[in-house]
Amino acid sequence: MELWKNWRPGRSSPPNGAKVWIVLGITVAGVLILAEATRRRRRMSRGVPRRVEFFGAFVERFELAPSPQPPPPAARHPLADLKFAVSDNFEIKGYVAGYGNPDWKRTHEPASQTAAVVSALLERGATCVGRTVMDEFAFGVTGDNLHYGTPINPELPSLVPGGSSSGSAVAVAAELVDFALGTDTIGGMRIPASFCGIFGFKPSHGTISSIGVLTNSQSLDTIGWFARDPSILHRVGHILLQASATGPKWTRRFILADDCFQLLRVPKHKTVQVLGKAVENLSGCQPLKHMNISQYIATNVSSLKEFVKPSTKMQQGKSTLRAISSAMVLLQRYEFKTNHEDWFNTTKPRIGIDISSQVLAAVNSTQDNIKSLYKMRLELRSALNKLLKDDGILIIPTVTEFPFKRDSRKKITPDIEDLLHALLSIAGISGCCQITVPLGKHESYPISISYIAAHGADKFLLDTVLNMYSSLQEQITIASNLVPTPDTNGDMDASELLKEKGNAAYKGRQWNKAVSFYSEAIKLNNANAIYYCNRAAAYLKLACFQQAEADCSQALLLDKKNVKAYLRRGTAREMLLCYKEALEDFKHALVLEPQNKDAVDAEKRLRKLMA
Repeated sequence: MELWKNWRPGRSSPPNGAKVWIVLGITVAGVLILAEATRRRRRMSRGVPRRVEFFGAFVERFELAPSPQPPPPAARHPLADLKFAVSDNFEIKGYVAGYGNPDWKRTHEPASQTAAVVSALLERGATCVGRTVMDEFAFGVTGDNLHYGTPINPELPSLVPGGSSSGSAVAVAAELVDFALGTDTIGGMRIPASFCGIFGFKPSHGTISSIGVLTNSQSLDTIGWFARDPSILHRVGHILLQASATGPKWTRRFILADDCFQLLRVPKHKTVQVLGKAVENLSGCQPLKHMNISQYIATNVSSLKEFVKPSTKMQQGKSTLRAISSAMVLLQRYEFKTNHEDWFNTTKPRIGIDISSQVLAAVNSTQDNIKSLYKMRLELRSALNKLLKDDGILIIPTVTEFPFKRDSRKKITPDIEDLLHALLSIAGISGCCQITVPLGKHESYPISISYIAAHGADKFLLDTVLNMYSSLQEQITIASNLVPTPDTNGDMDASELLKEKGNAAYKGRQWNKAVSFYSEAIKLNNANAIYYCNRAAAYLKLACFQQAEADCSQALLLDKKNVKAYLRRGTAREMLLCYKEALEDFKHALVLEPQNKDAVDAEKRLRKLMA
């Protein structure tokens, strides 16, 4: 194999004073953090960052030539003529894997051998053309790197590409390579695949050799790959995955996790219609089944109780997913600390501020429930394997959020990060395989879904996506041309969540905020009298009596026995000096609830006023 000369993207020097760095100090773990005093901004031209070549995807460009083709009449190598790239945590003989951080690269020696997975691809005819940008130490979800910059998302250059394997995803999406390798610990492959609108495969944990790949968390790390074309995703998979003990499965069961789709910002019914039709057109498939995966997990994974926080009834599904997410993050922190604490204490590396909090949380963590983490991991894998068996596929959204804007001052809040990890944790900590499948765009943002299969059912999952993607594309095209229909199922629960937020704002005396939440709930479901009645209560607090009266009237059209609507409309009419109409409302309330004290008092008061 021939190793060509190193190449590094050139970068023009920033003007004096464009960046000011302030040393915040050395933490308990000895990590030196550099904070940007002046927020980093890249010049924009028509909304597109001015970047170096190759969409800023590469840290180094070189070429590793494949093994020679066998002479005729032997068949050509199966990956002949395909080019690929690898993230900066894959070792290449004679080069230092930088792990996304110059201090790591400076303090480590060149590799004595090439990563096993890279060698396997070279032997089968593929050509490696470079190493790509990644979030430092495989942390982070945006794809931003303080030292090497943020690769440009070809789908929408004003958005981040997602991380941690950002450069590999961008190289594929920009058609610089046919496929690319990356790693996924808690979402490092799946997030950028979704944000860049490409396929991303996270294999079952332990099925692909990790020899020669830098470790973040050995119980969670998996080596995956991106591709634009499902056939290439499939070809690479069948090279890297071990031979299957059984033949291909022609029967399939698809299970839609309804509770997970309630967290998605895209209307659920659009996705369900597309999936349902695509499944119908796939031979050997049972009709699409619906289930609450959070409830199933809570029932079948007893050790999860240790990580569940108290919640309201409306929040129970989220609490289960967030408990899995919490356990996943705790496990990652524990193993990362075990692997790298000494190096951080000795080297005191420079770390981007967005990554430093996660690294510090890891190296400063103390865990007393390690056995519980590993126990929960095994129980969750067992529960999912029991549900999916060898013919089942669980369908969930890949992520809950649209890609974030580049160079935004707005930080990723803990709530947003929790929701991101909540969906990613299902396959993340269980070690099951997962494929991110692009579904086009919604409001100009790339969107995707994910298929999850049992641990070890990797080839079955790859075969399924290959077989059904043409049908899926056809249904996406059909759905995009249909007149929108109201989401009478999916938005119902979403509207309930908004109502709960409105109730919380009301209790917190945030009347305007409560009105806003109730209004959003009504937009999703305008057939619920409670939403109008609750908004009327908030309007009364704001002295918006006409609006309160109108909302109560609408509530009574939907529910003639709503006592609160009569009481609140009566109050609004009294304040508008419409005493006769107000009295009639309070009388109606007393017919429904003869002992209602508020109605009794109001009737007496109004009779005196009218007298």
